[in-house]
Amino acid sequence: MRTRFILINTSHAGNVGATARAMKTMGFEDLVLVAPRWANVLNREETIQRASGALDVLKNARIVATLDEALDGMAHLCATAMTPRDFGPPTRAPREHFAGLLGQGEPSGALPAAPESVAFLFGSERFGMQNEDVYRCHVALSIPTDPKFGSLNLGAAVQLIAYDWRQALGGFSVQPATAEPAQADAAAVAGMLKHWEEALAGIGFLDPASPKKLMPRLNQLFNRAQLSPEEIHILRGVAKAMLQKASEAGGKTAAPAAIPRPQ
Repeated sequence: MRTRFILINTSHAGNVGATARAMKTMGFEDLVLVAPRWANVLNREETIQRASGALDVLKNARIVATLDEALDGMAHLCATAMTPRDFGPPTRAPREHFAGLLGQGEPSGALPAAPESVAFLFGSERFGMQNEDVYRCHVALSIPTDPKFGSLNLGAAVQLIAYDWRQALGGFSVQPATAEPAQADAAAVAGMLKHWEEALAGIGFLDPASPKKLMPRLNQLFNRAQLSPEEIHILRGVAKAMLQKASEAGGKTAAPAAIPRPQ
């Protein structure tokens, strides 16, 4: 579904950059500015700094003189107006409205068919959206906030709307910060356990003549841990250090009395 973000009479260049960044993080790129305060706002230093890498969104953004030009080709119009009006479009929370827009469930105001395009309109930081602009829209989206303080920075408001809209469209999967670790094979685990068996006997914790179930229990413990090759290497290093200490002590270190023997 075509999605456009429209900023009307924006007065702060930094908010244009913040809007571009908010859009790009959610996979949107169609930005239109209606009569911004600065004619060169897309190239101003503050705009570029606040965009923080979303320069492609700024490069493709358009500046137009009227809202009519900005709305060209858009079917469903969403105002973002916190101030109540005497009349006009219904006021809804973004998630509620998006569910109806996409036919997810049966919230109030559900449309018979999803529109082909959606535009989100944001007013000036100084005075918000003009009444006549709000009246043109199908809905006034109100971001749920603390009733005692509902003031949102323009860039933050765009980010919230963009996030909820992206989630309604299906969202993005979480990208892992690191690759999933490989799991050590059975032979590596068996070799490590043999090494530990020698080390535990060396420090006197394991009695080779009466091992009971210590090693099978350790085997199960390490299987549950799903050790990686790197972790096997660490554990074998621990076993090596235990054997070295046992050798330095004469190889006859007694098991500490406070440590219970596994059964």
